[in-house]
Amino acid sequence: MIRNALVALSLSLAPMAVATAQVAPPPAADSGIIRVASAYSVDETVQRLKADVGAKGIRFFAEIDQSDLGKAANVPVGRSVLIQFGNPPLGLQFLTASPYAGLDWPVRMLVFQDPAGKVWIAYTDFAWIARRHHITNRDPQFKMASEVAASIASAAAPVAH
Repeated sequence: MIRNALVALSLSLAPMAVATAQVAPPPAADSGIIRVASAYSVDETVQRLKADVGAKGIRFFAEIDQSDLGKAANVPVGRSVLIQFGNPPLGLQFLTASPYAGLDWPVRMLVFQDPAGKVWIAYTDFAWIARRHHITNRDPQFKMASEVAASIASAAAPVAH
């Protein structure tokens, strides 16, 4: 019964999602989102990020193709893939400071294509995560996580000339 209600609700909302789809603006300055342009397609960007994660010896947890989920739910979604990865000896230190940090770890990077065809990588700023969870005693760990995430995202960044 609940499943049928959820299906009916999602089908009734699907036309609204299509009608309201617009170019995503840059994230708000206070959103905690870092957005990096990719020089590659969504699939190539995901492969480059995964290869860099592996080359750094970081554990890869999951790849979720949100576009496929949208197709299965009959809700049109542009190209969008979420990857999850992390280094447990580093990331679990955030959880020892605040169990709520588990909402932001493992690391998630979203690779998506906007309606104009541009591919982006988005992830949460670790300084923002520290503030969100009131973690004040893990500054070196957050700094390291920020540097590693930026390095991974740069695996798909345009080459500077």
